[in-house]
Amino acid sequence: MNIQEIVKGIHYVGVNDRVKHKFEALWPLPYGVSYNSYIVTGDEKIALIDCVSIEEVREFFINIESIAGDRKIDYLVVNHMEPDHSGSIPEIVRAYPDIKIVGNSKTIDMIRGFYHIDNPEQFHEVKDGDKIDLGGRELTFHLTPMVHWPETMMTYVEDAQLLFSGDAFGTFGALNGAVIDRDMETDVYIREMYRYYSNIVGKYGRFVEKALAKLSGLKISYICSTHGPVWNEKIAEVSEIYTRLAGYKSELGVVIVYGSMYGNTAEIAEMIARELAAKGVKRIIIHNASHSDLSDMITDAFRYQTLIIGSATYSMRLFPPVEAFMNAMETREIKNKIIGTFGNYTWASGVVTTKLVESAERMKLPVTASLIIKQSAGETTPAQVKEFAENIYNAMTNPPEASENGEA
Repeated sequence: MNIQEIVKGIHYVGVNDRVKHKFEALWPLPYGVSYNSYIVTGDEKIALIDCVSIEEVREFFINIESIAGDRKIDYLVVNHMEPDHSGSIPEIVRAYPDIKIVGNSKTIDMIRGFYHIDNPEQFHEVKDGDKIDLGGRELTFHLTPMVHWPETMMTYVEDAQLLFSGDAFGTFGALNGAVIDRDMETDVYIREMYRYYSNIVGKYGRFVEKALAKLSGLKISYICSTHGPVWNEKIAEVSEIYTRLAGYKSELGVVIVYGSMYGNTAEIAEMIARELAAKGVKRIIIHNASHSDLSDMITDAFRYQTLIIGSATYSMRLFPPVEAFMNAMETREIKNKIIGTFGNYTWASGVVTTKLVESAERMKLPVTASLIIKQSAGETTPAQVKEFAENIYNAMTNPPEASENGEA
């Protein structure tokens, strides 16, 4: 079996990065990451679909030559200009000086800006719906702006029912030998898809929905993303995940994110979790914001229905890791959440809960329950926590809009 061949005449020539510690210098890569590139061969011409990060360019050329041999590459299709995909464009142009770079007007502007390739003869500009004939095989281009950069587009091969989707449907995680989902265990990639979407794409849900609607009429047997496996057997599953996340539709569950310096706020978080568990809530995830990675907190907050945030007061502000988390939530314009807030103070009464409520209001998310504790838990605290948990539970069991089916 040729694991590089997806269908006849379409091959994978991407690379793995098992060295980089953080994607975009922000998001952990415990399983590495792949940069996916593909070769499409027609009867007359060859197209290279997307490039890879410059750090992996040596292996990239080895992979290209293993498929193309001495044949020239006629076209380089650039679906997305982020440097983890476009970084090796100058090297490709040096190796194939007659190559035509295919992209929309925004793509071409970015190539000029990033890589100072200015020769107009080097470019083949495409608009939505344009095609390129490779000889017995056509590439059709679909512009999908803001998924998740303004120049993003996707490339469709009708005879193979195959979509080159750019970053859409991508995941963290290097590929461990196999390329197509049917040839591997995919559990880790499915989990990492949630993290990839919420960390990287999450802000742009309405644009993702537009792209999904635009492509809904295409017959698709393969989705070839720029990160992670080629989807074939699991297209229905990953499409459902993307549709749900793009629509900000949550699974049932509670995520508690808290920041605590000396354990008093942490104690309240544990009490809230116990009260909710006693009411039968089974899916409860607790993050100590000083310990959990921001990436994982964003992922769980994006995925589950109820978000409870607690913070100690720190110099008249939110505890810094909690403040960073709330900023991340605002940046992603998170929607359709049940929100609860709790806080702890020593002398600055109400500062923390006020700032948490203000953050929720900027996201247009009403706060279902709020709790403030002075210094440490006292005799009245269990009753306050019980009332807080009751309000949260009632909102969970009678949400304004039905959430996805699932066990609370």
